[in-house]
Amino acid sequence: MNELVAMQNAVTELMRISPLADELAGLFSKAGHKLYLVGGSVRDVMLGRGSHDLDFTTDARPQQVLDIVRGWADNIWEVGIAFGTVGVTKQGSLLEITTFRADSYDRVTRNPEVTFGDTIEEDLLRRDFSVNAMAIDLAAKKFVDPYDGMSALRDRLLDTPATPQESFADDPLRMLRAARFAAQLGFTPAPRVVKAMTEMAGEIDRITAERVQAELSKLLLADDPRPGLELMVDTGLAERVLPEVPGMRLAIDEHHQHKDVYQHSLTVLRQAIELEKTHEPTSEPDLILRLAALLHDVGKPRTREFQPGGGVSFHHHEVVGAKMARKRLRELKYSKEIIESVSQLVFLHLRFHGYGKGEWTDSAVRRYVTDAGDLLPRLHKLVRADCTTRNRRKAAALQATYDQLEERIARLREQEDLARVRPDLDGNAIMELLGLQPGPQVGQAWKFLKELRLDRGPLDHDEAVAELLKWAAANGITPPA
Repeated sequence: MNELVAMQNAVTELMRISPLADELAGLFSKAGHKLYLVGGSVRDVMLGRGSHDLDFTTDARPQQVLDIVRGWADNIWEVGIAFGTVGVTKQGSLLEITTFRADSYDRVTRNPEVTFGDTIEEDLLRRDFSVNAMAIDLAAKKFVDPYDGMSALRDRLLDTPATPQESFADDPLRMLRAARFAAQLGFTPAPRVVKAMTEMAGEIDRITAERVQAELSKLLLADDPRPGLELMVDTGLAERVLPEVPGMRLAIDEHHQHKDVYQHSLTVLRQAIELEKTHEPTSEPDLILRLAALLHDVGKPRTREFQPGGGVSFHHHEVVGAKMARKRLRELKYSKEIIESVSQLVFLHLRFHGYGKGEWTDSAVRRYVTDAGDLLPRLHKLVRADCTTRNRRKAAALQATYDQLEERIARLREQEDLARVRPDLDGNAIMELLGLQPGPQVGQAWKFLKELRLDRGPLDHDEAVAELLKWAAANGITPPA
């Protein structure tokens, strides 16, 4: 399609989907100011990815913006006004209006010295990528593209309005955003962008862990995170942010054949994403599952041992990997829930391989369910995704065996509440039967009865009492007469 036609179509489409933009532009025009739609809002309109949240820029200074929108907006907030941004809501839409910027950076932190600019071209030059440096003049209904963002969008190319070195020195987080856009949009970074990322990867250390984590999470939640992760690894950015991932690239020699753990983990991640959509219970993009899929084998490099005859073993890599995952996620400032959930999934991901062809007892099945707890649906998907063999017969057999395990879990659930395995006698009953006061011995007795419950399933009351009295006698506790 002719680019001029595409630009005009984008303007027309914007006005159709967002009459608020036209209405707001009229207010600014009446006050003698320009208003432009900018950034990701324009890019997404061009890509057919409409959004309720719109970003605008204007020559009006922040106080003038406040004067213009007051009485029109449903709500106004001034949290970002020091950086020239006024936020408003109108009819359920979030609108951010920022005065033209011409910032300078100290290139030690990522904090700019805020300077307001005078032209749209100057404002667009300071943006991260040319596909985000397009604007729509809302009053004139014209497309503004001084840095050839339309061509980059057509070619699905990530390039910068200024040089990449200038852009990344101003804000190193843009390197991670390049990886995120590679994942979210399927864009390919320009060679000069890749070169600058490789040369400047260490600059990411200037960015706080919280900001890094936010970008990494957005990348992982994309439909296809792999291109973004590969870009991070290939440029050395992952060595600074998530070194355990490039650390999985193990050398393979002719005598010790084994899967490349890094490539295997990327495949597991892809398969886990597919299972989010197909395996019950289906879910929206699941950050915990995706982190676990990516990190499930991070313990392998530290546990690799070469065996006589050319074999390779990774004994207890799930234990080591769980500790490594927990440490890294803490450093990235993830929430306690995410840290504990991901590390537990990494710890449990190998448990199924002891199931063999169904040799587990009901007791072992109960323990599997109990240890997984609320994570069980995710564990099902992770274990299934972890099958990456090219041998179709072997893959089908593994999936069939796991089907059998899930069926056994379902049957046991019909007989008993596996989600709430508790001893058949509670703490009060234990204290009454054994004549104990609250203390460690009550906890030990409770734990004994829970283990018995896991091993044998539900016991009737008399049987549970008899077993408790046997335990008490063995531990030197004399019940009251």
